[in-house]
Amino acid sequence: MKIAVEGCAHGELDRIYETLQVIEKRENFKIDLLLICGDFQAVRNQGDLRSMAVPPKFQKMNTFYKYYSGEKKAPVLTIIIGGNHEASNYMQELPYGGWVAPSIYYLGYASVVQFGGIRIGGISGIYKSHDFFKGHHEFPPYTEETKRSVYHVRNLEFFRMKQISRPIDIMMSHDWPRGIHSFGDTDALLRKKKFLEKDIRTNSLGSPPAEDLLHTLCPAYWFSAHLHVKFSAIVPHKDELGELKSETKFLSLDKCLPKRDFLQILNIKHKKPLKLELDAEWMAILKSTNHLLHLKKSNCYMPTPGIDERYDFKVSDEEMKSIQEDFGGDLSIPDNFVQTGSVYTVGGFNNYRSNESLINDQTTLLCDMLGITNPNKSKDNFSNIHLENNSEEVGSADSVEEELEVICIPQKPVMSSAENSQESLDQDMLSFDSSNSSKHSLLDSSDMDSINSNPRKKLKRRNINLYLDDLS
Repeated sequence: MKIAVEGCAHGELDRIYETLQVIEKRENFKIDLLLICGDFQAVRNQGDLRSMAVPPKFQKMNTFYKYYSGEKKAPVLTIIIGGNHEASNYMQELPYGGWVAPSIYYLGYASVVQFGGIRIGGISGIYKSHDFFKGHHEFPPYTEETKRSVYHVRNLEFFRMKQISRPIDIMMSHDWPRGIHSFGDTDALLRKKKFLEKDIRTNSLGSPPAEDLLHTLCPAYWFSAHLHVKFSAIVPHKDELGELKSETKFLSLDKCLPKRDFLQILNIKHKKPLKLELDAEWMAILKSTNHLLHLKKSNCYMPTPGIDERYDFKVSDEEMKSIQEDFGGDLSIPDNFVQTGSVYTVGGFNNYRSNESLINDQTTLLCDMLGITNPNKSKDNFSNIHLENNSEEVGSADSVEEELEVICIPQKPVMSSAENSQESLDQDMLSFDSSNSSKHSLLDSSDMDSINSNPRKKLKRRNINLYLDDLS
């Protein structure tokens, strides 16, 4: 199957989908799945705009509301994660994932799903050390502080992700894993983004917990965005004897603008029929770690070896089987999208307030099926004993480009039919001409055949420096 990967969407769904349709027509193939690596901006109405942490001049409706209302439908199944510029009040309705519009599936704070048997994981948001150990305490109406902290990643999601023991094929994050620059063409990156020089020199570019997760999960692919630049790298993973055991092919892409490398397509062999399914291992992890959910602003640290409580939540085959039985042997994700907020009307009266209820039937159903806590129903009365301790964001490595074995299409976003007619396809090279007339050959991936009850204690941790870097 062919998977398209998009960097930052910034609400430009019309242009992204139109670009995909042009590629399909010219290349004579069908794209089966689109992955969007954050800054999706699922804005349904003007109330949602007020929940998005962007300057007023960038608060635009764009085109998502058309897909939310049913005026348009996504032409390809789309899986998204959140970034640092989102309508957080809407995204927060789906902490464990769900449909934000027909055929557009959000992975929530963190999640793993399967499509065609390919396991796709994702973590939404960006890393900030001062919020990493806090609970998910933010609820609308947001303050100027919580409007930003709501999209900062938390240690709970990374702890859960690190319990995964079965192979992950694709991982998505908005910001980069820290240190990823050292596995690609750093000089080329600095020629495009010179302001990153200090962060690279001090090894503070990227997310430390994402770096740890990269070397724990060792996925076949890792896709990111955030920095508005195309950058690729190959990360080797070695066993205890120092022998190479696998590699991760990393790719970050730009935002959807003319003359920018915002879209890439790869070819992966699927293992099952092409349908979207929940992942049994991830469901089991959510269930077994539900007691670790923390909804307060205070710090909460995950269990570690050396204390009198369970710290290893690796999933057994029996637990996997139990999840399958709980869902009647069918983990297919139902088409149960429901509108929970008003829809923007062009030229109409649009004085909408931000939705403050946060109750979404999709979340309610999943929580009931697993017997886990719905954070949005529990924000006022959830209590648990946890381990407690009494502007920021911005906006190609050609030497490893071919080794990524992807179909490289540095395509301009579709703006109008007149502009479309100016594009020319080189039939011999099977590539698109970009504005600078550089050629990028169409490549196929050929290596994916095998893508493979003790009471809780209140303690102070003395070894919590792992992620406390000086990242503002």
